[in-house]
This record gives sequence, C-alpha cells and structure tokens, in this order.
Amino acid sequence: MEIAIKLAQFILSLSLLIVLHELGHFIPARLFKTRIEKFYLFFDVKFSLLKKKIGETEYGIGWLPLGGYVKIAGMIDESMDKEQMALPPQPWEFRSKPAWQRLIIMLGGVIVNFILAFLIYIGMTFVYGDSYIANKDVTDGVWVANPVVKKTGLQTGDKIISVNGVPTDRFEDVNIQLMLAEDILVERNGKQETIHVPHDFVGQLLGGKKQSIVEFRVPFIVSEIGNDSPNKDVFKSKDIITSFNNAPTKYADQVLDQLESLKGKTVPATVKRDGKEIAVSVKVTDSAKLGLVYAGRLPYSNMEKLGLYKVTREQYGFFESFPVGIAKGADQVSGYWQQLKAIFTPSTGAYKGVGGFKAIFDIFPEQWSWEAFWSITALLSIMLGVMNLLPIPVLDGGHVLFLLFEIITRRKPSDKFMEYAQITGFIILLALVLFANGNDIYRAITR
Repeated sequence: MEIAIKLAQFILSLSLLIVLHELGHFIPARLFKTRIEKFYLFFDVKFSLLKKKIGETEYGIGWLPLGGYVKIAGMIDESMDKEQMALPPQPWEFRSKPAWQRLIIMLGGVIVNFILAFLIYIGMTFVYGDSYIANKDVTDGVWVANPVVKKTGLQTGDKIISVNGVPTDRFEDVNIQLMLAEDILVERNGKQETIHVPHDFVGQLLGGKKQSIVEFRVPFIVSEIGNDSPNKDVFKSKDIITSFNNAPTKYADQVLDQLESLKGKTVPATVKRDGKEIAVSVKVTDSAKLGLVYAGRLPYSNMEKLGLYKVTREQYGFFESFPVGIAKGADQVSGYWQQLKAIFTPSTGAYKGVGGFKAIFDIFPEQWSWEAFWSITALLSIMLGVMNLLPIPVLDGGHVLFLLFEIITRRKPSDKFMEYAQITGFIILLALVLFANGNDIYRAITR
C-alpha cells in the first residue's frame, strides 16, 4: 500500500509539472498564431494510450512516462521532422515568426515552472504557516553519527553557528547548508572553533551510507523490540532510557556511544515508563547491540511535549504570505544553482548524488501528505525549470541560446546546423539520463 501511495504522488506530481510546462510553450505559441500539431503527456513512441484531435492539434497521453512535449509546426525539435522542414515556410510555422516571438515561446515552459513553484510556496505559507526550531534553541548541540562527517572534526554536542560565513537561523536549514560547506563555525565547550571541510566532502557523503549529516539529539525511546533481543523481557515500547551504566543519559547518543566498550556485559539502567522510574539490568550483545529499535527522529509535537526543544510557529495573512513565499522560492532556486555548480565541478564528487526517476520517487513519503506533496512538487518544478535552462540543444536552454545568437548577430543558424545540433543535444541528454538512472541502479546494488 505504501508503494502505491508513493507511486500515486510521483505520477500526479510529474504529470502536473509536465502539462503545465508544455502549456507554457503552447499558450504563447497560440497567441502568436503558431500551429500546434501535438500536445502530449508522456511520449507516444509508435502508439499512444489515448488521443483526440481538436481543431489542428492532437491531444494525447503516451505510454512512455519520461516527460511530455508539444510539437510546434515548423520547428526543428526532437521529432526531427525533416519532411516538413524541406517545404517552403508557412506563415503559421514557428520558423516564420520573428525571433522575439520564438524566444518567448521557448522561454514559456521554464517561466511557468518558476511561477508555479513560487505560487506553491506562497500558498503553503498562507495555509500551513511556518513551524521550525530555531538553531539557537538547540542548546546541547547536534548529534553526529555519520562517519564521513566525524572525519571532518565535527562532533556530537557542537553548536553550529554559521556555514561558509552564513549564520544558521533555523535548524531545518543546517543539513542543506552543510552539504556544500567549506568552513563551519561551531561552539564547543564554550569556545568557538572553525572546521575546514574537505573539497570533496559532498562526494564522500554521497559515496557512503545514506545518512543525515547531523541530527537533533533526542532521548533513547524504545519503539520496537526484536524477537531475538536479549532484552525483550526488560523493555516495553515507549520506554525512555534515563540512565545507562550508572550514568545519566538525556540523549540516545549517550547510550549508543558506550555499547562498543560494553560488549557481552550486563549493565544497570533506568527507564521511564508511565511516568515512573524503573531500574533494570540490560544485556549488551557481543556485537554491541541491545536488540532494540529506537525512535531516532521525533515529530516536532513530541519533542515539544518532552521539553526538548521550543517549536516556533508563525502564521501569515494572505498578503503577508507573498513576500515570505517568494523569499522561500528564491532560496530554493539559489540553492539548486549551487548544487548544479557542484555537480559540474568533478573535484567535489557531487556528481555521485545525481539521481534519476527512482531518486525522485524515493523523495515522496509513504503516507499521503498534501503538505509534503506540494513542497516536493515546488522543488521539482524549480529543478525542471533550471535543468531546462541548461544550454544543451534539444532542451529549451539550447533553443534560447541559438535565438539569442540570432537576435544579437541578426544571422539565423541554418536548418542543417540546427538539425545536427538537435542530434548532438539528444545524445548528450540521453547520456545524462543514462548516467542519472545508472547512479540509481548502482546505489540500489551497493547499499
């Protein structure tokens, strides 16, 4: 059932983005009286699942869910319709329109993507407001469990002050900032220290086990007990370990850090159960395990009830939502450009994190959440817009590049040149798709 929910969100989100992106091309093309021959969700290679011709345009749904397209008459695109291009230009064709009109038609898709993302962020700000934990309220510092992060010198208990000179205001932003970190300013034992991060830090992260960079420090709350656990008669679900091996333990990391040195031993502990403190004896296995699953991540409401962190909640009126939502969208666009820059800089190793359709599928939660759905859809809309702006022939950015050349030089590239450019662009795009989805397969096998 969980897979079906993830799949439904995945298909709905991509379908919405594809249709609106193509509408971004369709609407200005029709405004400039350019004929649209096809408008398709997904690709109709050899055949389509559904199609209907209305006026001059065939609308349909293809069987290959790798995107969608509008086929504009008189345009050299991925369809490579050489027969049409060999005929004399007609007034309703794309190639007969002024360069400025063709530029608007080609930019229409990415403009819609960015507008959609900003509208979603504005709407989410108005409907959901903001709930976050201020970084200053994480008084006992972060939990560092990732071995790659530990190698940089960042330690559990460090309070992160800034990343690359940018102050960290909300804890939710910490992991995103750290992904592209060069210098991290932390407070440790009352003193400030600067941690210099290796240039290939992001590559090391993506090449290792899938793990958060840092986490909230939370108590060891038992959520599940294994049937083969030596402690199955000791613990109950929702027990909170408050002391372990005669030492007070406020956080789970204080328990986990001791297990390696206590292999095969039985140690005293105290658990909080139904509001009472209960003394127990705990067996540590020879593999340094307790046979328990603990609640490593807690909802904000639970952390607030436990008195761990103060949750800040902000609600916005309709007009207040616009500047806040726009600022959120701008931050996401800026962040994604920074990620792309890192990806195209091989020395960072960020290319290891490039993913295909499985990576996108995995983003969606297993339970239906409209808040999560719209948040992911907004992010994907920005990604689609930015990716389409890349100056690769066959993508919108490639067409825009040639149109700008034409406007500046007043020289139009020949149809033969555009044909070869499209073939080259298609090969580059195919290589990128194979690489991204190959990364998915590699990660699935190695992890």
